[in-house]
Amino acid sequence: MIDLKPFIRDIPDFPKKGIIFKDITPLLREPKAMEQALRQLCEPFEGRGVELVAAIESRGFMFGALAAMRLGAGFVPIRKPGKLPYKTISQSYDLEYGSNTIEIHCDAVGQGQKVLLIDDLLATGGTMAAACGLVGKLGGRIVGVSFVIELGFLNGRRLLEGQDVRSLIRYD
Repeated sequence: MIDLKPFIRDIPDFPKKGIIFKDITPLLREPKAMEQALRQLCEPFEGRGVELVAAIESRGFMFGALAAMRLGAGFVPIRKPGKLPYKTISQSYDLEYGSNTIEIHCDAVGQGQKVLLIDDLLATGGTMAAACGLVGKLGGRIVGVSFVIELGFLNGRRLLEGQDVRSLIRYD
């Protein structure tokens, strides 16, 4: 078992002064660490009937698409406004350094489909709560949410109450 924490690099004052950005690119560069991260993201949800993996732009895509293949599921991108080519629904949310909006295709999730949501980082929980809201509006059943990194000191899980939340690396 590889300790994944050494593959996360701190970048001070990015994207704004006072923020310490958790950079996953060293993890992405190391195949064995990446394989272990993918395995750990997926294992809790294997055998639970996941039909779709939805991931949030942009770093979440790297893990979400691979997880979908591993789980034998379809992949659904959740993106910033204006990036998806078909009709969308949207949801706005607050994050630790501002606010934003995300969108999903209006036909991306069918009624009752089992969906696993993946992103690289859980901070305040706003982005993932909005993503869960979008999946719910389309009638999807959320099996769980999985993150590579969790900033526990920001208490993002509070916005995800009732969800099966997993993270691989936690900073308290």
